[in-house]
Amino acid sequence: MHINPCIFILARPPHQVIWNYEQHTQYKLDVTHALRLAQLINDPSQFDDANAIDIKFANVDILITGPERHIDWKWDELSKIFHIGTKNIPCEDAPQDVNEWAALYLQHCNEVLASPAPAAARPCPMDRITLGHPSLVELQDLSLARTLISRSTSRSFDGRSVSIDQVSTLLYLTLGYLKERSISCEALRARRSSPSGGGMNACEGYLYVRSVTGLEAGIYAYHPGEHALSLIRPLPDEPLGHLLCGQHFINSLPFGLFITSRFDRLWWKYEHSRAYRMAFVETGHVSQSFLMVATALGLDTWLTGALSDRQVEHLLDLEGSPEQPLFFVGCGHGDGQVHCRELMALAERQDRQP
Repeated sequence: MHINPCIFILARPPHQVIWNYEQHTQYKLDVTHALRLAQLINDPSQFDDANAIDIKFANVDILITGPERHIDWKWDELSKIFHIGTKNIPCEDAPQDVNEWAALYLQHCNEVLASPAPAAARPCPMDRITLGHPSLVELQDLSLARTLISRSTSRSFDGRSVSIDQVSTLLYLTLGYLKERSISCEALRARRSSPSGGGMNACEGYLYVRSVTGLEAGIYAYHPGEHALSLIRPLPDEPLGHLLCGQHFINSLPFGLFITSRFDRLWWKYEHSRAYRMAFVETGHVSQSFLMVATALGLDTWLTGALSDRQVEHLLDLEGSPEQPLFFVGCGHGDGQVHCRELMALAERQDRQP
């Protein structure tokens, strides 16, 4: 017999919880069962088909008859647990036709709406900064193909300011609730330019403002319902690179957006861990919208998922919150170089070496 490679153990006093992340099953072990499992992990050949505990382990696939073959995983165990553990959603009563799907989905939505909703988003204070509704006329004649081709990642910004009108347009078309997209269903009336898992609009945005004309430097929350900003705190003394894992080439960036996900909104409707994937998918949609709009406005763009998480959570007042930062996008003016000058200089010196 072999120990199933797709299990991990959690300490949840007074029990150990053993979790088969491939089959989505969990079992509590008391001390007797936990001690016996420890013996079998140390030496699986001790399996005894006359031992009732061993038989239980075999019946629930904690013990298996042969080593299972899986992907030759090059990343760490945590990423493997995440990927395999969110595959193959248990679906015992899969609908057999569209009418059955519609009935089951409506029933699910009604059950969700009958349960306590997650807390409202960060409240929009009375002293908020209301942004003007952007004029989209100048963007209407732009070619989508040309914008796609023009978008590139830049790591060389010169610190010139962006305007508050550009920021307003960026926020409205990235995270705003679009007035142009009317819909009759009240529950689904808040519509963004990007798709959202279950229509939950789980992403929120926080501005890093260093140099925006018409706006004081600082950290701001964006309120999509009001298309407004509220100041969270002044700009920290430490450079932006400290918040982004040492990427100091970006310190002169005039404006950026931390994109967060409200996990509580997602698990309110989707209790399975598969929904965690959707948090990142939605963040990707939102970031692409930001990058495309910024490119259309003639700005250079940059993006990263390398966040100094604890520092960013503190900066945004999200410590211990089910809302978590996942990504950062920024834009400004520069020479459009993919690499910063310092890296290019090092590469040139390396190339000149014999």
